[in-house]
Amino acid sequence: AAASRGNADAYFELGVAYSTGTDGCEVNMVEAHKWFNLAAMKGRRDAISMRREVAEMMSEAEIAAAQREARAWMTAH
Repeated sequence: AAASRGNADAYFELGVAYSTGTDGCEVNMVEAHKWFNLAAMKGRRDAISMRREVAEMMSEAEIAAAQREARAWMTAH
């Protein structure tokens, strides 16, 4: 719910959950990158390094998909 209100900490926690497979999330690097990207845009400086770390495990196509999903989220919310 906090993520739908634009909460940077909630975005960050979703990035952690998707990158590690915790809190009932399956590991999904595209989702993790998206949430870390959104957290970084909202001012979470530590999300930048986490996004970079996740990106190292992704293909260029996956990174592009994550960026598209982040833009779509920002447009919708």
